[in-house]
Amino acid sequence: MSSAQGWTSPTVTLSNGMQMPILGIGTSQIGGFSQDAVLHALRDCGIRLTDTSKYNGFEAQLAEAIRDCGIARGHLWLTNKLWPEDYGYETALSAFHKSCSHMGVKYLDLYMLHWPDSMQPGHSNRQLRAEAWRALEDLYEEGLCRSIGVSNFMVHHLEQLKQDCTVVPHVNQVEYHPFQQPNELIEYCRHEGITFQGYCPLAKGQALNNPTIIQVAQKYGHTPAQICIRWSIQNEVITIPKSTKRERVAENCQVFDFQLDEEDMEAINKLHDGRHVAWDPTHVE
Repeated sequence: MSSAQGWTSPTVTLSNGMQMPILGIGTSQIGGFSQDAVLHALRDCGIRLTDTSKYNGFEAQLAEAIRDCGIARGHLWLTNKLWPEDYGYETALSAFHKSCSHMGVKYLDLYMLHWPDSMQPGHSNRQLRAEAWRALEDLYEEGLCRSIGVSNFMVHHLEQLKQDCTVVPHVNQVEYHPFQQPNELIEYCRHEGITFQGYCPLAKGQALNNPTIIQVAQKYGHTPAQICIRWSIQNEVITIPKSTKRERVAENCQVFDFQLDEEDMEAINKLHDGRHVAWDPTHVE
């Protein structure tokens, strides 16, 4: 599958009935932003999901890619995140509208609380999370966010939100790769109807040199990166690999023409060692 024209990612049905692509392209400050790579993903590789955040600072560049890709807005899935310094009801509403303005859109498909710590000394994390979430609930009610979610939330954060608010998050986005498999959190989310999404599927490259993954890659005639992404998708996790290189973006999309055997899935499942390559929210109150 060298070209994916006419092909789009399979979708996952969220608890509100929205169909979210299971594969997308992520953006992060590490490695910078490549408008060419995002354009290639959208225009040539069948990708419809782009994931960004105010924190990353690429909203304006992403607006250009959205405009130039030639794909109708209704066929794109755009995710953005609220940075903790904007937690609070009014500040959250203001930040949302600024983000939409920077991205050149009138609504977002998914808007998320980015991190459980409010980063506002002297204020309760729980209270500010709840205030921000109530703002997201109202944006959702108005149709300005088609779905709302959280990122880097552990079970105790989700439990508090459930007690304090009305709408259960549609998505929880957390670090997920062969070395970091938070299975208890995943089980909790699925029990509560929260779709699980993973970021850093290649463990920032650490997984690509793992002997087990290399061996599985050789067996299927695919690259280690494709094995990691396929494993994640096969575990029904929405997956957003990030790359600034066109050839890597194309490679990351070619994961739907094969399936890993149960024994190979299990071999990768056993690689979990608890390491984080990104942020660890475990001890955030």
